[in-house]
Amino acid sequence: MDFQFLKFIHVLLAIVAVGFNASYGIWLARAARAPQATQSYVLRTIKFMDDRFANPAYGLLLITGLFMVFSAGIPFSRLWIAAAIGLWFVLMFVGIGVYTPTLRDQIRVLESEGPGSEEYQRVAARGRSVGIVLAIIVVVIVFLMVTKPA
Repeated sequence: MDFQFLKFIHVLLAIVAVGFNASYGIWLARAARAPQATQSYVLRTIKFMDDRFANPAYGLLLITGLFMVFSAGIPFSRLWIAAAIGLWFVLMFVGIGVYTPTLRDQIRVLESEGPGSEEYQRVAARGRSVGIVLAIIVVVIVFLMVTKPA
């Protein structure tokens, strides 16, 4: 496969993954003052976007990135590649292992106890914290990919 086309697909996948993830905070902030039904709809929409678009794009990012590294003959020992791949694994572990279950819990608690419950506030706060950590990891990966520090 042509390297330039592969790079185009890789960048397009990054735009989809990062773009969807970046929108979650806006969705959540706007829904926070809305009725419970709207909040539930927004959380379910975020879960749908995460499961069907963002997470698959992150998986394909690793695959296209590895193909580019192999086809360009760049050693995996380069700092920017090794660090980005390591951070990608951390991103996946935290995303799938912490953020996804937290979002599931947030939906469940919202629908069973309501947005004013102490449990919902606790789970929502955990979701915000984990979301911020994931966003920082993503920004560092993008920085590494763009700047390619030695």
